Amino acid sequence: MDSARFDRQGRKLPTAIKILIAGGFGAGKTTLVGAISETTPLRTEEILTDQGVGVDDVSGVEAKRTTTVAMDFGRITIKDQYMLYLFGTPGQERFWFMWDEISLGSLGAVVLADTRRLADCFPAVDYFERRGTPFIVAVNCFEDAQQYALDEVQMALNLGSRVPVVLCDARDKESCKEVLITLVQHAMYRRVTSAHPVSP
Repeated sequence: MDSARFDRQGRKLPTAIKILIAGGFGAGKTTLVGAISETTPLRTEEILTDQGVGVDDVSGVEAKRTTTVAMDFGRITIKDQYMLYLFGTPGQERFWFMWDEISLGSLGAVVLADTRRLADCFPAVDYFERRGTPFIVAVNCFEDAQQYALDEVQMALNLGSRVPVVLCDARDKESCKEVLITLVQHAMYRRVTSAHPVSP
């Protein structure tokens, strides 16, 4: 049965796909969603206050003044075929309880990594591995961060060769678009190979 949807003029509507943008505190998730969204993104940012001292680790991102407390939401259409709905997850541990709800029905996830605080993306990597959710790692290239080869990041995160690792600039729309295309292709490949496993 064809599940395609059509508008009133009989034109085929794009397929809706839910994508998660995850990663550590200050990795650039809100920036990525804002850079690529076709619509004004929904943001649930609050100003960091003294109440977060000793709770939120800001080492390496001391200049950060706001934080996501629920989620970011944006939308982008790719080649008139896919409508990607982007859900940015909060990075701090105290908000991880929300991830189960946000991740329901998602095709896959982008784990945004900051090489200044690489260990901060381990919880997201572990979460998606446990759930069997297809994901890629996108290394956000901060200007003041030391640059590493992609295979070094892959090895440091103990990913293995089946999880793509790419470079990105979360401020740049085209860079973010390439990240999302890579994720969709990876998730579709994972779906096909799990449905039709290759015999040894």
